[in-house]
Amino acid sequence: MHQSAGSASRQQYTLLMVSIALAMFMTSLDGTIVNIALPTISTIFDLPSTTVSWVATAYLLVLTGSILVFGKVADRIGFKTVFLAGFGVFTAGSFFCGFIPEAFDSFGMLIASRVLQAIGGAMIAAIAPALVAAFLPMKMKGKAMGVVTTFAAFGTAAGPILGGILTQYLSWNWIFYINIPVGAVAILLGSYAIPAGVTASGTPSPFDRLGAVLIFAGLGSLIYAVSQGSALGWTDPTILAALAAAGVALGYLVLHERRTADPLLDFRLFNNRNFLYVNLMLALAYFLMGGVNYLLPFFLELVKGFDPSTSGLVLTALSFAMMASGFLSGMLINRVGNRRLCIAGALVISAGYLMFRFFSAESTIYYIAGALAAVGFGLGLMLSPGTNMVMNMAPRDRQGMVSSLISVERTGPITLGISFISMIFVQAMLTVASHRHVTMSSPAEIRIDVLAAGFDLVFVAVFAVSLAVVALAFLSRDEVHADNREEETFEVAAAGA
Repeated sequence: MHQSAGSASRQQYTLLMVSIALAMFMTSLDGTIVNIALPTISTIFDLPSTTVSWVATAYLLVLTGSILVFGKVADRIGFKTVFLAGFGVFTAGSFFCGFIPEAFDSFGMLIASRVLQAIGGAMIAAIAPALVAAFLPMKMKGKAMGVVTTFAAFGTAAGPILGGILTQYLSWNWIFYINIPVGAVAILLGSYAIPAGVTASGTPSPFDRLGAVLIFAGLGSLIYAVSQGSALGWTDPTILAALAAAGVALGYLVLHERRTADPLLDFRLFNNRNFLYVNLMLALAYFLMGGVNYLLPFFLELVKGFDPSTSGLVLTALSFAMMASGFLSGMLINRVGNRRLCIAGALVISAGYLMFRFFSAESTIYYIAGALAAVGFGLGLMLSPGTNMVMNMAPRDRQGMVSSLISVERTGPITLGISFISMIFVQAMLTVASHRHVTMSSPAEIRIDVLAAGFDLVFVAVFAVSLAVVALAFLSRDEVHADNREEETFEVAAAGA
C-alpha cells in the first residue's frame, strides 16, 4: 500500500532524527567523557595508570570489533530491533559501570561492565546512518546527516567538560549515570518513530560466523596493538604478536568474504572506485582528526605553557566549528550537492592543517584557535555529505553493513591516527636529540629545540595527508543506487515489513 506522507509521518521523521541524534551524541560523549576521570579511578582502586587505561581500551576494542557484526545482524532482523536493543544494553551497561564496581570494590567488574556497554554502543553506532538512509526521504537526508554530524561533534566537545564537572562536583560514577536518562528517552522515541521491518528480502543464508570471528579478532588485535604500542614498545613480543594476528585474520577475512554468499562485509562494493574513494576520504579525515586531537594538548601545555583548562577551552574551537558547519552542510546538500561540499570541506581542512605548519611558541591563542576552527569547519562541511554519498551508493540489502562500515571508519582510524602521529613525534624528537649538540645548550633550550622539531615534522606529515583527502574529494562523484532513487515514506516501509 503506497500512501503519501502526512503530518503524522512528518512528526515521525522529526522524532526519528532526534532518536538518531541522541544515539550519536551518547556514543560520542562516552568516547571522551571517561578519559578525564581515569586519574580519579586510578586513585580509588589504587592501580597504576597503565592498568586503568583498560577502562578506555576495553571499550574501544569491543566497540570496533563488533560494529560490522551488528550491521549485518541489522540487515537480517531489522534496524528497529537492533537499535532499541542496543540502547537497552548500553544504558544497562552504563548503570553497571557506575554502580557495581564501587559496590563490590572490583576493578574487574568495571572492565566487564565497559565490555557490556561497548556491545550496546556497537549496536547503536552500526546502524545510525542506515536509519537515515532507509527511512527518510531524499530531500531530508542531507539535513538529517547534518544533524547527526552536529550532535556527534557536540558529544565529543561536551565530553571532557561534562566529565570534569561531574567528577569534581559529584563523583566519577556520574560519568556513566549521565547516559541513563538519555538512553531512556531514546528508547521511548525510537519505539514510536522507527518503523518495523526493512530486512533483507528472501530466505537468509546461514550467518557468517567465521567472518564474525575474523572481524573481531583482526580489528581487536589491531586496535590493541596501536593503542598499547607506545606504552609497551613497538618491538614488545605482545605487540608484535598482536600485529601478526591482525594481519593474518584480516588477510584471511578478505579471502573468506569474497567466497561467502552472504558476507558480513561485501568487499565487492569496493569494485566501485567511487565507493572506494569516498570511504578512503572519510577514513583519512578521521585519521588526521584523531592524531591532531591527541597531540595538540601536548603542544599547548609544553610549548605554549597553557594550563589544562585553557588548553581544553582552545581545543573546543574544532568541535564547535564542526557543529556549526555540520548544520550548515545539512541545509546545503540538496542545493549544492554532496561532491561540491566534500571538495569545499577538504580544501578548508587542508588550509587549516597548513596553518598548523606555522605553529610556534610565539603563536597567539587566536591563531591556534583559528586553525582549529578551520579544520573543524571543513570536517563539518565534508563528513555529512561524504556519509550521505556512501549510503546512497549502497543497495538496500546492504544498508546496515555499509552503515557499520562508516562507524568503523570513524573509530578505527581515530585510534590509528593517534598511534601514527605519536610515533612520528617521538621519532622526530629522538632524531634531533641524537644528531644535534643539545648537550651544549641549557635544559630549557634542549626541550624547546627537541619539541619544536617533533611538532614541525608532525604538522608537515598531517598537511601532506590532508592533500590526499583533497585529491579523493575531487575524484569522488555523486552516485545513487537504484534502490535509493525512490523517496520512501513510513507507510511504504511499514508495508514491506
